[in-house]
Amino acid sequence: MKTILSFGGTAVLAGAALIAALVALESRLIYYPTRDHAAAPSDYGLKAEDLSLKTADGVQLHGWWIGGSGRTALLFFHGNAGNVSHRLDRSRLLVDRFGLDVLLLDYRGYGRSGGKPSEAGLYADARAAYDAATARGFTADQIVLFGESLGSAVAAQLALERPCAGLVLETPFLSVPALARRYYPFVPRFLIRTRFDTESTIGRLTVPKLIIQAERDEIVPGPHARRLFTLAAEPKRLYVIPGAGHNDTYAVGGEPYFDAWRSFLESLPGLHGHE
Repeated sequence: MKTILSFGGTAVLAGAALIAALVALESRLIYYPTRDHAAAPSDYGLKAEDLSLKTADGVQLHGWWIGGSGRTALLFFHGNAGNVSHRLDRSRLLVDRFGLDVLLLDYRGYGRSGGKPSEAGLYADARAAYDAATARGFTADQIVLFGESLGSAVAAQLALERPCAGLVLETPFLSVPALARRYYPFVPRFLIRTRFDTESTIGRLTVPKLIIQAERDEIVPGPHARRLFTLAAEPKRLYVIPGAGHNDTYAVGGEPYFDAWRSFLESLPGLHGHE
């Protein structure tokens, strides 16, 4: 009996130690920044300006303003890995097909931006990006917010705080705690400090929304996007990319993927008026 109790106590301590370690490493489990840029806009034939932005909390950010037709600005909030240089191919396609001006921003701690990533920090970064677009003369009905994966939560929060013409969420998740249930089911929900809680945000957004789900998403379970669509207020659209995984959406999606984008953009009355 003594041996059993001793073993049980050791197991409890070991479990507690593991949970404590996961909590301490929370940021490292969420953010995977890359400092070095793998490419430049010119490598993709894009005309771009370097941006240097300062957030309200004093962090210096780097980004690119990629020129399009000058009618519509797309604020592109990327996922949790890499940096803006890994989103240049997609940006090129969006510029070529739709004439969008694209603002690509390295989150704090990513690429050439200062600071360290955090939930509050990324929201502040998004506000700085929005202010950069309005400073160039783009009005709310000329600004579309686009977030992929982690960036979908950033874009959704920004849409709650700032007016815009439309919101595109690609491979979105409900929240960090909801996603953690899949990967770390033994970690109590209350110990997870980072939220990125789009589940509680989406119903309050009256802006037109396009939610894009990868049919074979190996990172975010399919029910997450479908649940967000159910909770979302009208107007809303859901597009499921046949055969796509979390990181190959537009490559696998091909023309139907961009047709979904085109249909959504053309449905936005504010943008249509600027064509």
